[in-house]
Amino acid sequence: MTSDQRVTRQLLRWRAVAIVVDNARAYLALNVAMYGLFLAGFIVGLTFPQLSRAQVTRLDDNGTTDLVQSLIDRPWLFAVTILGVNVIRMSVLTIVLPSLVVPFAGIALFAYWAFTTGITLVPASDLGWVALIPHSLTLIVEFQAYLVLLLGVYLLGRNWIRPGTAGADNRRGGYLYGLRQLGRLAVLAAVLLVIGAVYEAFSLRYLVHPLAQWLL
Repeated sequence: MTSDQRVTRQLLRWRAVAIVVDNARAYLALNVAMYGLFLAGFIVGLTFPQLSRAQVTRLDDNGTTDLVQSLIDRPWLFAVTILGVNVIRMSVLTIVLPSLVVPFAGIALFAYWAFTTGITLVPASDLGWVALIPHSLTLIVEFQAYLVLLLGVYLLGRNWIRPGTAGADNRRGGYLYGLRQLGRLAVLAAVLLVIGAVYEAFSLRYLVHPLAQWLL
């Protein structure tokens, strides 16, 4: 990577931070809503354990559980797999692409995912509660990555519907301006997703067992 490329990437990250700061109220509202939905799902899962078991069974049936177990002893490969899932399935297919067609669609889809994920992550055993301790940081980091993208989706939809907020004369201009903002925010989200994937893989491999021995 050349020095010019490094400078360009740094500028994109700083621009992304500036966009978040300039839209702090919307970003805070998205945080409250999505973390709230996750906690609501977690409470529902605690109250109705059969719902949580049904979600776990779904993961078993679609092969997710077997995939995790096969990769957990190879943390770097596990991290790459986690990153691929988080980028392709969550970031691109769930949040970004739907919002390029229907304004704010990714926000609605992610809201559903946040609620069902809360149900899924209710521990079924003491070891599960121990694993939730290091995994809580994973949730914070990865959620923040998704929330940065959701802010981009919100800005895209707002500028698309109300182009005057972007200083544009028409919806096409507003859409393109929102798309540029989303692209800049995607750089920051990608950095957070890499950090989250590496931490998740290595924490599951090296932190859960020692914590279990200490606490159980």
